[in-house]
Amino acid sequence: MAASKILILGGTTEARKLAEALAPRKDLDVTVSLAGRTQEPRPLPVNTRHGGFGGVEGLAAHLRANDIDLVIDATHPFAQRMTPNAIAAAGLVGTPLVCLSRPGWSAEPGDDWRMAKSTEDAVDKLGVAPRRVFLAIGRQEAHLFSRAPQHFYLARSVDPIDPPIAAPDCRYILATGPFSLDDEIKLLTEHAIDVVVSKNSGGAATYAKIEAARRLGLPVVMVERKRVDGAACVATVEGALAFIDHALAPAK
Repeated sequence: MAASKILILGGTTEARKLAEALAPRKDLDVTVSLAGRTQEPRPLPVNTRHGGFGGVEGLAAHLRANDIDLVIDATHPFAQRMTPNAIAAAGLVGTPLVCLSRPGWSAEPGDDWRMAKSTEDAVDKLGVAPRRVFLAIGRQEAHLFSRAPQHFYLARSVDPIDPPIAAPDCRYILATGPFSLDDEIKLLTEHAIDVVVSKNSGGAATYAKIEAARRLGLPVVMVERKRVDGAACVATVEGALAFIDHALAPAK
């Protein structure tokens, strides 16, 4: 019997772990698609494609042309276009789809979170008075903070922020998690940071900055996730594996 074809829309730790778990299986033909936002992604043990699809119609055409049996959306929780595009494209073709999205963080005692509905809202939440801001939202939307050039920005990302923030006092750090609590406390202290801006991405790799802010009594402007509607969702790689076995089980 021909192997079932799975397309994983990747770019996250969970996508990598899922690909590694599926790689040994002879009953599956797995491809991970990477959008190309990370300049030097680590190699994966399954087929890999790079670049976008050309919107909903382009992805739908790809699903048809390649006889994809199942789509797994394991993109970043803040991938603004890919998730709705994937849901719409899978619906057009009639291909089953599941979203693999790790749970977001929850505020704990001692946390001082100022919730923002979007990155633009997070800029406004900083206020007018100059502040020393640790910007830990990745590189895609960092430029939006150019609207508030009165602040000092310490911006950390995996790849260089381009365009840069149009503010006179910015410092950039290129680094990939996981980050330790001690290192995050040291970073915030050495740069005299008084507010952290973060997306509620969830996961352990970058949580230390949230705990460090709690320990230091710093507020966190936390950008909320948008709800995923129109698709089944699982929170773990194990959940995705169970979904795959159920969705691709032979009909009796």
